[in-house]
Amino acid sequence: MPDFDLIIIGGGMVGAACAALLACERTLDDLRIALADTQGPGLPPPEDDIDVRVSAVSRASERILTRAGAWEHIAPATRSAYSDMVVWDMDGTARGNGCITFSASEIGEPNLGYIIENRRVQWALWEAERFRERVVALKAGLTDIAFADDSARITLDDGRSYSARLLIAADGSASTSRQLAGIQLQGARYDQHAVVTHVSTERPHQHTAWQRFLRKGPLAFLPLADGRSSIVWSTSPEHAEHLVACDAQQFERDLTEASAHVLGSVKLTAPRMKFPLQWAHARDYCKPRFVLIGDAAHTVHPLAGQGVNLGMLDAAALVQTLSQAYVGGARAVELGELRVLRRYERWRKSENALAMSLIDGLKHLFGVTIPVVGSLRRTGLTLLDRTPPAKRFLIMRALGLAGETPKVVE
Repeated sequence: MPDFDLIIIGGGMVGAACAALLACERTLDDLRIALADTQGPGLPPPEDDIDVRVSAVSRASERILTRAGAWEHIAPATRSAYSDMVVWDMDGTARGNGCITFSASEIGEPNLGYIIENRRVQWALWEAERFRERVVALKAGLTDIAFADDSARITLDDGRSYSARLLIAADGSASTSRQLAGIQLQGARYDQHAVVTHVSTERPHQHTAWQRFLRKGPLAFLPLADGRSSIVWSTSPEHAEHLVACDAQQFERDLTEASAHVLGSVKLTAPRMKFPLQWAHARDYCKPRFVLIGDAAHTVHPLAGQGVNLGMLDAAALVQTLSQAYVGGARAVELGELRVLRRYERWRKSENALAMSLIDGLKHLFGVTIPVVGSLRRTGLTLLDRTPPAKRFLIMRALGLAGETPKVVE
């Protein structure tokens, strides 16, 4: 007998969500679940501080977190709902020409999502009741994987070794487990880095996400629960280095100008960080006894805020696929069989490819600096803003409620 039925590798937001969903799935109650992660969530996030690493949590992800028993552990005061999103071309104006505005009221939703700290979402998942009851935490890093016909075995950096019927890789874009399993990536690095921090602004953010497309990349202001805004500024590597290294006053001047003063002058209130951006998609999502979810399977540009949301949908889709196969096989089915895992792969690979194509297309469209293309782009944005069916399609996609969705988000 293997030591566990399922081992999730990586305990970040997506890996922890997968573990919590598996723990909540009553049809899988007799399965033994483990999660291997170097550290776990650590101490509870302080209520009076907001880390610079935040995510836009969609409606689908909210429902997944609710099902996982984690949403109740994210205090309302720490999640910032936003009801509108304003996107405009650098030669256009916010809420004017060359701009498109998305509003929750257009589709009868209370909001378009929430801006929440990554560490707070992760902590809430590890605190979920069923997670704590059923998931065994293996707090160590991964060093090796070996595959057999009936199981897969992981070796951890503290010398321990465990076998499982199925390994679920959720260890991020630089996935060690994916590399050890021999699954290749296709994609490329963007000639951009993202600079992230928090700022206070002269004018209130109005529970609105603001995004201006500049020549070197998009600049986003995401509303935080304490009235500040989280900044995600995608730009050239050289410019990103300048933005991180320059003094606070220079950064504030650059940011105020780049945002076209949409929220007035800004004041830096948190450390600045930068990281490289890339587009990547795994050639395969699975092999016998092994399956990929989240950033281990796909990495996207942050301009649409969809990275973690696509990963959450992966987790929900995989749990649904495993549950259906287990029940349908009268609990005799081998969950690590390729025929089972391929069902999940066909489902999520096509959905993710569509989302990635839309995001990558937007990145390249707004990166074109030819004047005639810029003029057409601004005209297209203005026309799109006046076309309700097209806007509804984009909003529903962003909410994670369009396409082939897992039952948990319906």
